[in-house]
Amino acid sequence: MQPFLSEDFLLTTPTARALYHDHAAKQPILDYHCHIDPREIYEDRRFDDLSQLWLGGDHYKWRLLRANGVEEKYVTGDGDGWEKFQRFAAVLPRAIGNPMVHWCHLELKNYFGWEGFLCEDTAREVWEFCNEKLRNDPDFTARGFIRRSNVEMIGTTDDPCDSLEWHEKLAADESFPEKVCPTFRPDKVLNLHKPGFADYIRKLEVVAGFPLHAVEDIKRALSDRITHFAAHRCRAADHGLDYVSFRRLPESALNAVFQKVLSGEVPTVEESEAWQTELLLHCAVEYARRGLVMQLHYSCLRNPNSRAFAALGPDTGFDCIVLSDSGALAKLLDELEKADSLPRTILYSLNSGDNTFLDTLIGSFQGPGIPGKLQHGSAWWFNDNKAGMTEHLTSLANQSLLGNFVGMLTDSRSFLSYVRHEYFRRILCDLLGSWMENGEYPNSMALLGGLVEDICYNNARRYFNL
Repeated sequence: MQPFLSEDFLLTTPTARALYHDHAAKQPILDYHCHIDPREIYEDRRFDDLSQLWLGGDHYKWRLLRANGVEEKYVTGDGDGWEKFQRFAAVLPRAIGNPMVHWCHLELKNYFGWEGFLCEDTAREVWEFCNEKLRNDPDFTARGFIRRSNVEMIGTTDDPCDSLEWHEKLAADESFPEKVCPTFRPDKVLNLHKPGFADYIRKLEVVAGFPLHAVEDIKRALSDRITHFAAHRCRAADHGLDYVSFRRLPESALNAVFQKVLSGEVPTVEESEAWQTELLLHCAVEYARRGLVMQLHYSCLRNPNSRAFAALGPDTGFDCIVLSDSGALAKLLDELEKADSLPRTILYSLNSGDNTFLDTLIGSFQGPGIPGKLQHGSAWWFNDNKAGMTEHLTSLANQSLLGNFVGMLTDSRSFLSYVRHEYFRRILCDLLGSWMENGEYPNSMALLGGLVEDICYNNARRYFNL
């Protein structure tokens, strides 16, 4: 029987162990998509206790607590830190098969040096042991966690209206050489149909410095903001879409829709889709011009629990996977390809049933000059677990060039989530190692080790021009 979370955790063959320890584990981390607040990095935030560090903003943990019937007071409510942590510790042993069991214990082991099993009986010990380090150890801060994780680059997620003040300060701070790059995320401009659109347009108008009366004005404002981001080390843009749409309307009709929504009327689905299509195409052309990567995340049903949404608002752990029409995505890419304006693009579907579709779709739009110009992004959100990652990697290998894959990201708000890179790397090495051991790949550690290093680090470094 293997011990829990040993040095060879998830590595079931000698080849897998050699690939991980000699190649993958040594590679720096390029966390090119996350939701870390750059201000917290610049100010080198120190956390009050383990509950604040671990449970604040973590949807994965919130969902487990709710699944065990825990009151919202001890999830996102005003329960004190110890009470929240105690309840989470009681829940974790019941989460067998869930990646949270592995992630949490990797975090406790790698950062705090605690190697037991968190449960109700050990909760007080873990709480006091970790809180003592958080209070007194100078390395237990935002920057300390980043440095100890061997992170070279962080891609935050930023609104077009952001001044990027904290990115400017980080870029000028010689004591922190790690790159913190903003990512352009214009969802609020594209989501014509969502509450708050009119208020957001007024905010964008102030930042743009000119009136926004028509689609052409919005496009100009977006172009200016993309230029602003590009001047602040931006390497990528990201779009969080419920689903990808492709619907065209003439500009005059879009202007009418725009004014309709600003006056308080509700747009039709067709009008919203046409608005999103027009602005997404415009942004994509701008990304291509500036050499930025475009990321599209889709197939997410947001806030299906209307009562919870009314009480807690968005991004509180109530989203789920949804099926969506894939044909619109192909049309969107083709429209850009016809105009020779398709940027480097990473596609993420929350529905793992789209794996083979995406792997074959990206093959339809590859071309000379950029290896892996179109990417099937890493197993995302509900899929970044052992089964999801293995399915994603296997499908990508079957249909495309796994050796060109740009690897893992955290997509997280936590400074401890870099263990997800380790988790991914162990799963990757175990899969590739099994193929070599089965005689499905030549017995060459030079070849396979080089591929592992590329997937873990080198490919992303080239792809994002780092």
